[in-house]
Amino acid sequence: MEQQRDPISSHKAEADLTSFVNALKKEEEEQELNKEMKHKKRERSEPKNELIKPCTITWKASAGSGEGVAMAAPVAPGVVALREATQRKLRRFSELRGKPVAAGEFWDIVAITAADEKQELAYKQQLSEKLKKKELPLGVRYHVFVDPAGAKIGTLYMMLELKLAMYIDFPSHMNPGILVTCADDIELYSIGECEFIRFDKPGFTALAHPSSLTVGTTHGVFVLEPFNDLEYRDLEYRCCHRFLHKPSIEKMHQFDAVYRPDTPSLKLDSEYVYTDSLFYMDHKSAKKLLDFYEKIGTLNCEIDAYGDFLQALGPGATVEYTRNTSNVTKEETELIDVRQRIFHLLKGTSLNVVVLNNSRFYHIGTTEEYLFHFTSDSSLKSELGLQSIAFSIFPAIPECSGNTSCIIQSVLDSRCSVAAGSVVEYSRLGPDVSIGENCIISGCHIMTTAVLPAYSFLCSLSLKMNGHLKYSTMAFGVQDNLKKNVKTLSDIKLLQFFGACFLSCLDIWNLKVTEELFSGNKTCLSLWNARIFPVCSSLSDSVTTSLKMLNAIQNKSAFSLNNYTLLSIEEMLVYKYVEDMITYREQIFLEITLNRKQSDLETS
Repeated sequence: MEQQRDPISSHKAEADLTSFVNALKKEEEEQELNKEMKHKKRERSEPKNELIKPCTITWKASAGSGEGVAMAAPVAPGVVALREATQRKLRRFSELRGKPVAAGEFWDIVAITAADEKQELAYKQQLSEKLKKKELPLGVRYHVFVDPAGAKIGTLYMMLELKLAMYIDFPSHMNPGILVTCADDIELYSIGECEFIRFDKPGFTALAHPSSLTVGTTHGVFVLEPFNDLEYRDLEYRCCHRFLHKPSIEKMHQFDAVYRPDTPSLKLDSEYVYTDSLFYMDHKSAKKLLDFYEKIGTLNCEIDAYGDFLQALGPGATVEYTRNTSNVTKEETELIDVRQRIFHLLKGTSLNVVVLNNSRFYHIGTTEEYLFHFTSDSSLKSELGLQSIAFSIFPAIPECSGNTSCIIQSVLDSRCSVAAGSVVEYSRLGPDVSIGENCIISGCHIMTTAVLPAYSFLCSLSLKMNGHLKYSTMAFGVQDNLKKNVKTLSDIKLLQFFGACFLSCLDIWNLKVTEELFSGNKTCLSLWNARIFPVCSSLSDSVTTSLKMLNAIQNKSAFSLNNYTLLSIEEMLVYKYVEDMITYREQIFLEITLNRKQSDLETS
């Protein structure tokens, strides 16, 4: 699904139980409807231990993805196998596009979570368009669930089809249950030609990928039970003793989660751990969580489907983690109590682990990761066969160097300049536009002379304010930490905007330091809720004005924002007008389509 990329890709929210159980409820309803059909299918299935079962896929969504650059140099056999396995999955998914799927051939339900009602509408509109264009398999129940007010799951961007393709083999080897995955990562793997990943054990089953210890500090790490098979395999079924959520390197060693390569063919660090990605729960476990949710009623705290479910599993699980709130976006009074109740609910449930030794886990949840994987890094681009210019009007980009730019569904004048390492998506750029290196430009319209500094992030949003259509463009540095916050106005000098002290930026923009400068929680002051972005009557004026803000910081020259209505990023997302943003993208899509048809006529 091609959605507007999360403007705050580093401002990541965790999974929320409320939206999660909506998918469980739908599964219960659909199972009753499918019972007779599944029974008939079961009678025809051979062999008996590979029955086609009802299953659901759902997303814990977050920051996004995109399309990147293709073609890499010759690589090792293991990487070749990985690339071939990935291409096979993509081809198989393409064969299912626009066709009704048989029972058990694909997912029964695809549940997608949206951050709010506006985003829910956008997702539903785009799902409808994709189904009309026959870009998705038919006969599947696609549902969008909006998060309730409070802690958010996040947003899903441009990842739906890729996820469905990569998991194409799962449904036919899965018992009834639910698969939970994130929208800010990509998992690629290769196993034996006659092997399949099976989700047929009771309890939970998670995929595991060999990763460096540094990667392990920001992900979940499995402490596996001893394994007697000495032969190294691409696919191993293991049992997890306990699950560590974003542990320190010291803790990984303490709980014997660290491994050392014992084969020269294994291209790993001298020490590695097995980290998480997606997980599956069988129907019994899902029903247990659903009953728990219906019993307690409305949740008033943030529950993480990874940290709060998986840490409760395995024989080595202990209750101590329930008091650790270091990874919580917002700590609520009842958080620890609810966590402990979930721990006791799931205690004793097994955590099965599917170890994928020839696999790649790509995290693209931050602006820097997004740029790295889709411009300068060759691995993901090669394995997915991605292109530098994806459905755009723009002259060819030289492929002589590994680091190039990436253009996605945009119209760029042949005389404009886009430096290496930058991504332009859903935008129109005129002849006198120069994009610096390592920039992200999204949803923008720039026809005047403009120079974008290197490492800029620009994202334009349509707004609906008091019934009127307005526009605002958020602009900051790709390396800015939007999550960093301070508690008092006197401390905002500790915040950084585009490499400069935020306090000095406010002085350049002639803005006074008052509580009114920030939206929302006045004891949590950050770039996220700073009212610094101008509201304009046109999209092009919006981009131009925000660019003047950035250039003023770079040149240390005054640019007053006093005469503008100003919004924070937090407020922009509240006022966003998704229908207009979709219309803008559709206009670009139609222009590119007509251009291609005209080119085909001229060459025929």
